[in-house]
Amino acid sequence: MLKEALQYLIGLGEATKHFVGDQVYSDKPLHLIRQPVAKPLVVRNLTGLVDYLRSNYDELDSVLVHVESPTEVSVYSTFSRDFERNHYIQASALLPVIPFGRFLDLEAFNILIQSCFVPNDDRANVLRIVGNVKEENVTTVGDDGVTQQVTAKTGIATVGNVLVPNPVRLKPYRTFVEVVQPESEFVFRMRSGPEAALFEADGGAWKLEAIQRIKEYLAEALAEQIANDFVTIIG
Repeated sequence: MLKEALQYLIGLGEATKHFVGDQVYSDKPLHLIRQPVAKPLVVRNLTGLVDYLRSNYDELDSVLVHVESPTEVSVYSTFSRDFERNHYIQASALLPVIPFGRFLDLEAFNILIQSCFVPNDDRANVLRIVGNVKEENVTTVGDDGVTQQVTAKTGIATVGNVLVPNPVRLKPYRTFVEVVQPESEFVFRMRSGPEAALFEADGGAWKLEAIQRIKEYLAEALAEQIANDFVTIIG
């Protein structure tokens, strides 16, 4: 009897948790244990994120802007021991899908280069070659696996062998359109079919450059908010 009475008294002091959605409650007494956190508003460009912070729509005290990647920027609340950081807004870039490392027929490759890459000299050279190549086998010159030549039109009515440039420096759309797209090196390869492909060749260094450019864009656009200690940017 005494043992049962003691177990009953101990049980009175034990709190039982009840889960209601994302919130956790205790029944001794019934109160909120974990503060709810905001679900982020998602925008598709940096302009929307800047507009949100400039207006301070939610009347926040201070925020942390984290440039997570070339395609993701998030805004968080300050740290507190009582609750998790609130994730207020997230900018996720809308970008074309570029099939690097995959051979395409020249028509599809031509369209890809024109629609998904910023114009520059190397893009023009690549387009000139794929637009004029004859439907014959692509041959490799030498044995290093780098230099190639193709049979293409070299003038109004002249057909001859043309060397394929390698590597090429191109600027595909890989980050937010508000910033200058990073230029990086690609291996440009062709094979019989004829088909062409681009292979990334900078080890991902363009990502660090893109993150830095996003930070610089935000720092300029939010200069007043940074000066007032409302915004802190990290990358």
